[in-house]
Amino acid sequence: MKQFLSLVVVAFFVALASAQTPALAPAQQAEILYRQGLAAEKAGDPTAAHKAYAAALKVDPNHANARYSLGQLKLNAGTIAAKGHEAKFGAVKIPEFRLDAASLQESLDALRVIIEKQSNQAVTPNFVIQDPKSQLATAKITLNLKNLPAKSVMQYVMEQAGAKARYDPHAIVISPMPK
Repeated sequence: MKQFLSLVVVAFFVALASAQTPALAPAQQAEILYRQGLAAEKAGDPTAAHKAYAAALKVDPNHANARYSLGQLKLNAGTIAAKGHEAKFGAVKIPEFRLDAASLQESLDALRVIIEKQSNQAVTPNFVIQDPKSQLATAKITLNLKNLPAKSVMQYVMEQAGAKARYDPHAIVISPMPK
């Protein structure tokens, strides 16, 4: 009986406290939404950032930071998405990566398969080799790596091939290092 009475008293005070807590002012709501947009942008999700900034402006049309960030987002959405893809790619842990005199294409194919498996198909890298002069065709890659992030494995492959990687919104573009 005492427990029941205690629960009733607690429920009463919780209800009383929530009734007395004022709702957030529109400027405060807009600021929270704006900060959510910043977090989404930092995480590499331009779609979520756009929604948050637009919602902030709907709540407070005079929120200058949300308006500015929305404009910048339209200009930089591709770059932000590419950074998000790069972060997802880099977060995948590769338990073991072994190659012996593999071509660059074979190395990238092996890396793609391992990344897809380790991420349960959440990360599916699309490698595109841009090598019009076939400078990378003769590269042979030999590696024996364990417990590294995919981005580190990729760096080792690029070093041995004499190549560089650029993370675009829909592909990882591989090209020869400038001489």
